[in-house]
Amino acid sequence: MNAGELGRFLFDQPLLALTIGAILLAVMGLRIDSAAPRLGGIVRGTGYIGMVAALLLTVAGLAGHNRRSEAALWLDSAKPAGVEGNRTVIPMRVDGHFWVLATINGEQVDFLIDTGATYTGVSSAVARKAGLVPDDDNRGVVLETANGPIAARMATAASIKLGGIDARGLEVAIAPEQAGEVNVIGMNFLSRLAGWRVEGEKLILEPKAADREDGGRK
Repeated sequence: MNAGELGRFLFDQPLLALTIGAILLAVMGLRIDSAAPRLGGIVRGTGYIGMVAALLLTVAGLAGHNRRSEAALWLDSAKPAGVEGNRTVIPMRVDGHFWVLATINGEQVDFLIDTGATYTGVSSAVARKAGLVPDDDNRGVVLETANGPIAARMATAASIKLGGIDARGLEVAIAPEQAGEVNVIGMNFLSRLAGWRVEGEKLILEPKAADREDGGRK
């Protein structure tokens, strides 16, 4: 392998190039330590920093390939839904579920898309931030959760926006304080759509014209 081929190889392997460069700097720093201790310390320290960075990038890369690792879950996060034409597209997260960053009454919230939930539901904390007020009839519902049934109060959200969808006047269940912080998009939201389906690792939502954020003008 000549110098040109080596250069192209390292260009295609930036992590390996960083590791080799960091090691060379550390060795160079050790060699010039006796003649110029201060300069040697700076060069050596730079090399050590490069080696630590290479190690962290390697760990992050391995975590990204292992979808079930705690590091991969930590690095992953809910994102805004994508829009492809009139379709709203939500990618699957590494935990195997569909999460989306949406807004309820203008408040940004991470929602789990839960086809087993009858109602869209939010925590008490999110309800306060979004200005959700329980309905005057004081109607409540019993929700089945992983931790057993809970009693929730109903409210009406002026707007829930995700991707190209703007669902207005949607009933929302407000969970009690002790129920935790998971917020879900339930079937009362999904049933308003013209259609929805899973394609591979994507959830495709197709809104009716009335619920499109552009008002169905396109």
